[in-house]
Amino acid sequence: MEKPNNPLLCDIETGMCETSDGNMDTATNSNIQSTKKSIKVIYYTDPICSSCWGIEPQLRKLKLEYGDDIEIEYRMGGLLPDWSYNSGGIGKPADVAHHWDEVSVHYDMPIDGDVWLEDPLDSSYPPSIAFKAAQMQGNEKAILFLREIREMVFLKKKNITKWEHIKVAAKKVGLNVEQFKTDFEKNAKVLFEEDLKLGKELGVRGFPTMFFLDDSGNKEIVYGSKPYAFYETAILKLHSTANKGEYSKNWETLFSKYHSLTAKEFSVLSGTPRIESEYLLNGLSDKGILEKLTTKNGSIWVLIKQE
Repeated sequence: MEKPNNPLLCDIETGMCETSDGNMDTATNSNIQSTKKSIKVIYYTDPICSSCWGIEPQLRKLKLEYGDDIEIEYRMGGLLPDWSYNSGGIGKPADVAHHWDEVSVHYDMPIDGDVWLEDPLDSSYPPSIAFKAAQMQGNEKAILFLREIREMVFLKKKNITKWEHIKVAAKKVGLNVEQFKTDFEKNAKVLFEEDLKLGKELGVRGFPTMFFLDDSGNKEIVYGSKPYAFYETAILKLHSTANKGEYSKNWETLFSKYHSLTAKEFSVLSGTPRIESEYLLNGLSDKGILEKLTTKNGSIWVLIKQE
């Protein structure tokens, strides 16, 4: 008997939040746009995809080591349209709470599933559309915005379908909030629909999915949450001379690049053992250099801006 697919019931073994059965070999040259960099990465994700949160350490490291050779294009996949289904043991928001707690332990990334008990989301479409609105003001700010709303929902138990939270995140990352609101209510919806359409053309059936593409139309696909070597190998198969950049691994440099880091992220990026990483981060928070936010399933540390 086949296991029914449920987008919110992420398979820990495959590292995938699946939406439906699909063919992952349908990416064609017509789907590919040229890029100035050697490799284009089309990254299909969703703001509430727990497996996507789980690969943040790998993704951040990939940008640090291969940022000169890759261009990552973020696309929204529409993980949760609404609650008009019941499969895989999940038919209502409360069913997600325990699953998120389990996923948090597996990926060693803090997630508090109680948001599904206290202020559950009815869809992932509003925050996805909000991301597309943020993209209209630049990819860099959009990526910061996506990180911010993920921290809100995974750690702070905020219902990120609500404008009050979306607005706070937009303001925090420096978006023009007035323009953002206009785009959120109008043009961003069209852009989100284009993402969904391309996702179907590419055969995306779950998240995270990354298509690595070169100018000749060759492609590699990394499907689900995988160890770092899988992403690196995909790049090197397409571009064997890709330059693996060196970067400073001290905490000052890492927090100047990424303003918030979990212990797992810091460990992966700095090469420091996991237990030592948490000890170091706690020491910095004790000194008032970092602010520590603790959930029932782990913590995140944020650099405190000096006046």
